[in-house]
Amino acid sequence: MSSQQKHDPLRIIVFGAHPDDCEIFAGGTAAKYVARGDEVLFVSITNGDAGHQSDGGKTLALRRAAEAQRAASVLGVQYRVLDFHDGQLQPTLEARYQVIRLLRQWSADVVLCHRPNDYHPDHRAVGILVQDAAYMVVVPNVCPDVPALRKNPYFFYVWDSYRKPYPFQVDAAVNIDDVMKKKLDMMHCHESQFYEWLPFVENVLGQIPASESERRKWLEGSWGEWLRSMTDCARGRLAERYGDEKAAAIRWAEPFELCEYGSRPAAQDWERLFPF
Repeated sequence: MSSQQKHDPLRIIVFGAHPDDCEIFAGGTAAKYVARGDEVLFVSITNGDAGHQSDGGKTLALRRAAEAQRAASVLGVQYRVLDFHDGQLQPTLEARYQVIRLLRQWSADVVLCHRPNDYHPDHRAVGILVQDAAYMVVVPNVCPDVPALRKNPYFFYVWDSYRKPYPFQVDAAVNIDDVMKKKLDMMHCHESQFYEWLPFVENVLGQIPASESERRKWLEGSWGEWLRSMTDCARGRLAERYGDEKAAAIRWAEPFELCEYGSRPAAQDWERLFPF
């Protein structure tokens, strides 16, 4: 670690649509930032109050907020859950202003979020909201109650598999083999999702083990193929970053795509932003 990295830590903010999105798409990279002394904030823009087959409303929102805080304690990040309703998120001015204020309050250097093309309307709305906030964070007359940033952060999208209007482009990829256990431990904290709601949606609820230890094993096995899709998408960039031999041995990685609406990294900036 260089002296600059020791004395000038990055401030990273990850926006997800729901509690658990940040962990799924950027939990490993966040763990690596935390390990080197950077500051990380996870934000769920909705409270997750619709994502369950039997619970809902305030009861579910409180449960999901508690799960998010348990996940935060695993990694050592801060976690904010906003109070927009699950399944109803729109790129409104109210929501945009909340995003702008969070970016300014956190003094963000690096911002991660969904792309605005995705299967879930809340994911798409998050992508649009963060895009719409990207330039406005430096405009003092917008949300003047919070001082404007002097420099636009670097914005990146997290991975998705959708190909229209264009497929995900891998501009950076991070090997997370050494922190994959922490990522899965964070996901494990979201019991209502990984052991109840998502298995219900996939019609595999009867496969969920009863004990916590067996559930944790089931989680890695059942999500392994999907999570490896992230790695497979990133193989080319991993080879550029780590070399062919090491890249071929990597099991888990998280790729990111640069959003053009923020600051544009120069060649020397990539090593500072993804110094792993």
